[in-house]
Amino acid sequence: MDYLKTQSVTSLNGTINISGAKNASLPLIAMTILSQREVKISNLPDVVDIRTLLKLLTNLGAEVHFEDKFVVVNTKVLHETKATYDIVKTMRASILVLGPILARFGHCEVSLPGGCAIGQRPIDLHLKALEQMGAKIEIRAGYIEATAPDGLKGCNIIFDKITVTGTANIIMAAALAKGSTTITNAAREPEVVQLCEVLQESGVSIEGIGTAILTIEGTDGQLIDIKDFSIIPDRIEAGTYLCAGAITKSEITLTNVEPKHLGAVLSKLEEMGNSFTITDETITIHPAEKIKPVKIVTQEYPAFPTDMQAQFLALATQADGVSIIEEKLFENRFMHVSELQRMGADITLNGHTATVNGKTDLSGTDVMATDLRASSALVLAALVAEGETNIHRIYHLDRGYDSLEKKLEGVGAKIERLKE
Repeated sequence: MDYLKTQSVTSLNGTINISGAKNASLPLIAMTILSQREVKISNLPDVVDIRTLLKLLTNLGAEVHFEDKFVVVNTKVLHETKATYDIVKTMRASILVLGPILARFGHCEVSLPGGCAIGQRPIDLHLKALEQMGAKIEIRAGYIEATAPDGLKGCNIIFDKITVTGTANIIMAAALAKGSTTITNAAREPEVVQLCEVLQESGVSIEGIGTAILTIEGTDGQLIDIKDFSIIPDRIEAGTYLCAGAITKSEITLTNVEPKHLGAVLSKLEEMGNSFTITDETITIHPAEKIKPVKIVTQEYPAFPTDMQAQFLALATQADGVSIIEEKLFENRFMHVSELQRMGADITLNGHTATVNGKTDLSGTDVMATDLRASSALVLAALVAEGETNIHRIYHLDRGYDSLEKKLEGVGAKIERLKE
């Protein structure tokens, strides 16, 4: 098993190229199930979750050719409709194949999903919406068994709460359904927007892209002529490296980035005293001389993303004053707090709220990653912790960050990947 050995640095300097967004790639790879032709996807990050989903498609019969930063997927030859436990257990996003397989074949079996233990992320909203579209759903022996022998039918769907994967699943199902489907309280994340845009550019009529109300005209079972496309930049990766610049008080430039996707993150970093030079595809952070405390509440896009909460919590340990961070989306997303406390952080938890008393001098030690974003928070803390920090169980990190240690090493970090 790999771990990261990290030593403190006085400062970082240089340029980091941002990879394609993992959270955009996953639904777009699943979307290829709807295609009548092979599809080339460019700017694909090389992370474990991507490889897992491509392996799942291969097991379903698809032909997959994955090279550096792109993949060619041919699902015309797809012949299996069962997504088995051995793959789905490792990644919750595997549930994204449910909608497109059911819409295309009229039946499917998908194992109940696994993934990061950051809290309950029930799929009942996905299943309820598919039932509204005419599917019959049964849970049997750990599998979702779904059938729609007469095809899915468009209808009006109102999500009780915003669900990103649920929205993506129903968009894909609706694309092949008969008639019109309207989704109310749809997720507005850039990753959902790109899914809609690719389908729209491939001939599917979708209204309301980027809003909470989407209307999709289905093709009545006809597969779609999906065009080749490139994945949008990863806003969470970008935010993580901006926090690296902020916590080490270093000037770092990000390239291949989409600034408009980072509004809430940039706003909070500015509150903490940082400033930025921004172009269409680059962001340079000019760090604060003295980091100010901040108050953060995680909410759905376009508000502050839950996927940046852990990184900002690490950053807040170096702020002069008391920061308050409230997690509203996942109940178990403060598991990194105990590891930061081992490094000397002064953090108090009260339910879904963390109070961070800064500035504290962190000390290097052995810590353990508990989930994907917690892993990156520990890396950030290690950059400023006195001495040496060993971060274990970084397989979590590899699920969502493409070459993190190499990118940080490229701007001056003292970090290396070693074997236990």
